[in-house]
Parts: sequence; C-alpha cells; structure tokens
Amino acid sequence: MSSYICALGGLSGAASSHRDAIMSNSMIIRQPQPVMVIQDSDEWGSGICDCCQDVPECCCAFWCCPCFACKVTDTYGEALCLPLLDIFGMVPPATLAMRVAMRHRYGIAGNLCTDCIYASFCTTCTWCQMSREMRRRNIQVTLVGAKRT
Repeated sequence: MSSYICALGGLSGAASSHRDAIMSNSMIIRQPQPVMVIQDSDEWGSGICDCCQDVPECCCAFWCCPCFACKVTDTYGEALCLPLLDIFGMVPPATLAMRVAMRHRYGIAGNLCTDCIYASFCTTCTWCQMSREMRRRNIQVTLVGAKRT
C-alpha cells in the first residue's frame, strides 16, 4: 500500500512539475479594461462660439464643413457619411442627432430645442464645439457585451 502511495506521490509530483513548466512558458494576454467615465461637469467644455480655441480646426470647418463633419462623426464612432444627410432637410438631422447623442454620452445638460436651434443656424460652430468636446473628454469607446471568439 505504501508503494502505491509513493507511486501516486511521484506521479502527482511529476504532473505538478510538468504543469509548472507549462505555466512558466505560457503567454498571458490582458484584454483592455472598461474605461471609467468621470463626469466633471454637466456643461459643454467650450461655448458654441469659442472657435478661436482651435483656429486651424475652425478654418477647416468653415471652408469645408461637410468634410469636417464627416471626420468628427467618424471619430465619434458613427457612420462616416452620416452628415451628408444634412443636405436634405431644414433642420440638419445628422448634426442634431450627433449633438443630442454627445450630450447624452457625456452627461451634458441641455434640451432638444436648443440643440435644434444650434444645429439649424450654427451648424459649423456646432461641429467645432463637438470636436473640441470629444478632444477635451478624451473618452475611449469601449464595446460592451462583445462576444468572444
């Protein structure tokens, strides 16, 4: 009986050293962790007419607003050509939708009426403000509920 126990002890010892050898040669890969959102304010980081905070960006938006809007939309994580829908309406739908989505994502106070007015009459300034806000908050987009493969 004692030889049986010794044999088992030898096997378990061999298995343990084999497992340790495998573990020491294993590569550990860490997945990106969720980003915690720290809400420092419920206001926009800059005003609608604070374009002088980033003059090159303001000039790009002024001279080629559709291109600039597409770039901001893509950076935000939405469809690249979404702002081109603004051509078809009195109230630019993509500008309005992006402004509302950004307010909700960042917890910025406001209402639909103000968003509608800014989107309709200050479109270029609205896109500049949203771009500055994204850069100021610098929050990474994290996919939640993604399936493992």
